Amino acid sequence: MYRFLLTPRWWGINVFALLAIPLCVFMGTWQLSRFEGHVRDQHAADRASGAHRRAAPRPLDSLLPVSQATSGERATATGRYATQLLVPHRQLDGKDGSYVLTLLRTASGRALPVVRGWLPGPPRPGAVPAPPTGRVTVTGSLQSSETPDTDGVTDTGGLPSGQVGMISAASLVNLVPYRVYDAWITLDSAAPGLKAVPAVAPQGSGLDLKAFQNLGYTGEWFVFAGFVVFMWFRLARREAELARDARLGLVTAEDGDAGTEDGDAGIRNGGAGTEEGRTEATTAPRSP
Repeated sequence: MYRFLLTPRWWGINVFALLAIPLCVFMGTWQLSRFEGHVRDQHAADRASGAHRRAAPRPLDSLLPVSQATSGERATATGRYATQLLVPHRQLDGKDGSYVLTLLRTASGRALPVVRGWLPGPPRPGAVPAPPTGRVTVTGSLQSSETPDTDGVTDTGGLPSGQVGMISAASLVNLVPYRVYDAWITLDSAAPGLKAVPAVAPQGSGLDLKAFQNLGYTGEWFVFAGFVVFMWFRLARREAELARDARLGLVTAEDGDAGTEDGDAGIRNGGAGTEEGRTEATTAPRSP
């Protein structure tokens, strides 16, 4: 009954199924491993965050450049506060507000962006407490420079004077006349009237939207594999049923030809009837 599986047409179908099914399973397994990697990174980040909070702060220069290993570590730097800016439309505890960003001029000649806290409500430069004067030493969690894709970044340009959309050396280079570190810190404790901004894990190191996209792709690839199996069995079963019906004589080529001839005869008879009707209409006597 299934000898048709060895025909040239079915050889193509079989080869396609044998290649498609392992490919779909492999891709689904690979996407699942990507998701599991994000889960491991999240657990590692949680453990590192706890360890960073307990560890003693380290000099800023010893932690640069910022990486996934050093992001979130407590850093310390010494200098004098200079330019102060607001970073608007930043969420904290479900409320909208602004980060208070102050540049700390260090002995190296570069400035470190320091988030001194979060101010609720719309940007209000007059409500921001002034930074301490003189030489200060700050301690906070080290963070990598933001990009337009960073969570929480909504405005990247066109802001009023005294405001900046992203915390990065690239966004600050045209606002201050000195070099800026390609990193920033958020202080452990905020100034009076402000709330401390918690450190965040580096982008792509936890269970973000991309991680759950990997999980969704996993399901899609396994569904594709199941669909290929289902269609192969469906096509094979239909072919087997047609072969069985032909063997039992339920479907033959002669029956199909006879049906065609009967249809042609019906058409011819219908045409003849039409001609007879026209003849009768022509020869019928007209009323006076």
